Amino acid sequence: MIRDNILSMLGLAKRSGNIVSGEFATEKAIRTGKAFLVIIAGDASDNTKKKFNDKCAFYRVPIVFYSDKAGLGHSLGYELRTSAAVTDEGFAKALMKKLDL
Repeated sequence: MIRDNILSMLGLAKRSGNIVSGEFATEKAIRTGKAFLVIIAGDASDNTKKKFNDKCAFYRVPIVFYSDKAGLGHSLGYELRTSAAVTDEGFAKALMKKLDL
């Protein structure tokens, strides 16, 4: 239930234009200070997890490892997605509250 609620919130954020996804768009959002929360699929490679973990630590952006590539991708309207960045502070706070961060 909570998982479905979080994934539906991600879909709502996507439809409202408050989320970017994909490796390059997520990295750019982190570097430019537009990311308020980064979500990485739990089944992402160790290299991807380390890269985003290091970037988020450096730029002080909260990061969460959640769901899997298929679940994250489906909630955003794609087949698979490994990474996404929430670019709206309100959505990010709501998601972090649901994720107990």
